Amino acid sequence: MTDDDVPAFLAALGLPGIVDAHVHFLPERLQQAVWAWFDSLSPPWPVTYRLSARQRLATLARVGVRHHTALAYAHQPGMLSFLNDHTLGLAAEVPAVIPTFTIYPEPGVAAETARCLAAGGRCVKVHLQVGGFDATDPRLDDAWALIEQARTPVVLHAGAVKDGSGNERWCGPEPVRRLLDRFPGLRLVIAHLGAPDCTEFVTMAEDHPGVWLDTAMIFTDPPYLGPAPVHLIDRLGALGDRIVFGSDFPTIPHAFAAQVAGLVQVGLGDDWLRGVLWHNGVALFGL
Repeated sequence: MTDDDVPAFLAALGLPGIVDAHVHFLPERLQQAVWAWFDSLSPPWPVTYRLSARQRLATLARVGVRHHTALAYAHQPGMLSFLNDHTLGLAAEVPAVIPTFTIYPEPGVAAETARCLAAGGRCVKVHLQVGGFDATDPRLDDAWALIEQARTPVVLHAGAVKDGSGNERWCGPEPVRRLLDRFPGLRLVIAHLGAPDCTEFVTMAEDHPGVWLDTAMIFTDPPYLGPAPVHLIDRLGALGDRIVFGSDFPTIPHAFAAQVAGLVQVGLGDDWLRGVLWHNGVALFGL
């Protein structure tokens, strides 16, 4: 399957398109810095869609993505309003973009969270490894409470990636369990199926109705985040209504279509695919 094949594939399933829960849109200078960091890895991480923001939006529309997030995340204090103005502004300009914002443990985060929710924010992005913080940092308590009350989904990167960036100590299932113990009403979308801790995060989703999973970069061939968790396929089938499609576009080392084809190869059937590609995302984000 190529990118050009995806729209016909979706039409054959009877779907109007894809809801992609895991798409990044950073301010331009920050995006270039992120790509430069990926270029510096050994070996370099390939960036398939190294395009302008307008070209990236057009590419997503061309492959059939009808709704997608605009994930951004802070790696230091003082970035929140800058990032959130960018992502919420993009959503105001482009109907396909789900209004997205981020949080970071710093003074004023609760007020910034309230501002973003009042502006229509429908998704929160949190990246524990890049941010380098504990999910239960008390400076986030009021922000988490607001997000919990609003029932706003949180796309949470909680898996540790061994890429030299460090901060692995903030990652894994245990910090997420502590967060849910304190704020059990949160709706968490665990990015990348929680890789490399897929089994533990699937168990968490089975135990907690507020935990969802996204599929970003998990079932591609070849896999890039470790071996595909084929031992979990039956359990993923049972969790079908709380699994959403994610691509991690644009900084992915393969074509967008590889992720769609990978889900087909999982072999859980057309109804499961319809849920993951469209219906579950529509329900999660209230589209």
